Amino acid sequence: MSIDINNSTGPLARAVRHELGHLRDEWWWFLVLGIVLILCGTIALAYPFFASVAAVMVFGVSMLLSGIATIVTSFWAGKWSATLLQLLIGVFYAVVGFIIMDTPIASTVNLTLVVAAMFLVVGIMRSVAALAIRFPQWGWSLLSGVLTALVGLVIYKNLSETALWAIGTLIGIQLIFDGWFWIMLAASIRRLPISRPPATN
Repeated sequence: MSIDINNSTGPLARAVRHELGHLRDEWWWFLVLGIVLILCGTIALAYPFFASVAAVMVFGVSMLLSGIATIVTSFWAGKWSATLLQLLIGVFYAVVGFIIMDTPIASTVNLTLVVAAMFLVVGIMRSVAALAIRFPQWGWSLLSGVLTALVGLVIYKNLSETALWAIGTLIGIQLIFDGWFWIMLAASIRRLPISRPPATN
């Protein structure tokens, strides 16, 4: 059942019309976001080493802050059965975060190896699932799985060359794709045919 939001006077249609109208008025924010993401992605592709190290450092800081927060909350929670477990998890997070921040180059190499393994496993699983289930459009999923596995294999086989730029390159590509998505969304929102509600007698 579909609702003609331009001709309907119901509360749902009015709410949808209001939200879509607001989005259309602010479409340029999505355009700006897309442009910024594309610029950041281009910079990451131009300087993949710095992008890789920066991403690893951000990950290390996040781990350290998460560990500190987990340790603090484990004491705030009081005496409960999981206090020791939460404390150990917090210490682990904090130590890992500190090690990553203290050795960013070595951490970049290790995380690149993790990324390669993740791509390889996810690609194989996606390919097997596509061949086994044969769901609609399974061929595209199979192609995606094969390409993902190949990317992981290439990164792993050439780890000594790819370790310091693979993460930054992948981040750059993802940012560019995300940027184009937001730009296309902004263009679509700008063309929304939202009209005024019909007059009631």
